[in-house]
Amino acid sequence: MRKARYQKGCVSLSVNGSGEPVWIFRWRETLPDSRCVARKKQIGLVERYPSKTAAERAVAGLRLAINAERPGDHKAITMEMLVQHYRETELIDNGEEGKAYSTRDRYDSCLSRWITPRWGDYRLSDVKTIAVEQWLRKIDRANATKARIRNLMSALFNHGIRWEFTDRNPITGPVRGSGVRQSSKRERIPEILEVEEMRALLAELALRERVLVFLDMATGLRRGELAGLQWRDVDFQNLLLRVERSVVDLVVGKCKTEASKKPVPLDEYLAQDLFEWYQHAPCIRPEDWIFASTSNRAGKNRGQHPLCLSSIMRYHIQPAAIRAGIMKKVS
Repeated sequence: MRKARYQKGCVSLSVNGSGEPVWIFRWRETLPDSRCVARKKQIGLVERYPSKTAAERAVAGLRLAINAERPGDHKAITMEMLVQHYRETELIDNGEEGKAYSTRDRYDSCLSRWITPRWGDYRLSDVKTIAVEQWLRKIDRANATKARIRNLMSALFNHGIRWEFTDRNPITGPVRGSGVRQSSKRERIPEILEVEEMRALLAELALRERVLVFLDMATGLRRGELAGLQWRDVDFQNLLLRVERSVVDLVVGKCKTEASKKPVPLDEYLAQDLFEWYQHAPCIRPEDWIFASTSNRAGKNRGQHPLCLSSIMRYHIQPAAIRAGIMKKVS
């Protein structure tokens, strides 16, 4: 049986349903019954990729994916091609089996902001351990941020090893201690509010914000999990809170980890506060968000989306801390 040849496909201009010019990638796929069918995928608007060269760069990862089982010159694979392939295969919504939206969004941001601009043009074989380590030292960010960049680069190379694009991971090195060294230790001790400061802060908060702070303090829920709470998730009778979803940038997705979905016990005083908010909340149907956005700016979507909690922190909780005389950083 003849092996399928490596194919490059082609990038061409077309228009989408709205009449906007877009780049389309076309290739052929051989099915298990040996039939050959034409495939195509929209790459993006011309506004985003103003030249064919830019569109070709964007499709590099997809080319790797469609030729994964075919012979090719893997020595010529660059970091940008590996990043695109990682996006095509790992940073997609695979339902319960895939990564949470918040994780995919953070990874994509890190790839775009840090890894691709610095290492995109490098071939995989040209990325050296010490060069990456020295680069990380020069980045003016917290240790935790630099450690996340290092860990994502390591995940990229592990992805390349799995797909047989490379046989080395310069970030971890061949033996323990030989890879990129980057501490994740905190550079500053977090400021902790004392009991009296918490009381002063809570006294300055309105009911909605007070319930938010209490929930976060008592349960340790992530911001997206707080935003994703609906009234049907609260079992007042058995004092339980079911964490079923996470909302990040108005995108409803699964929780970050499986452990996050376990029911959270509610203290009776916390349950009383929640019930008091239920009696005053503008949206109280079972499927409504506990902390729904009801601002007039939302227009016809009023009440259909959860609050932006970063805005609540900026415009309600932090000003309340200042009024309470708290000079510590409240976050």
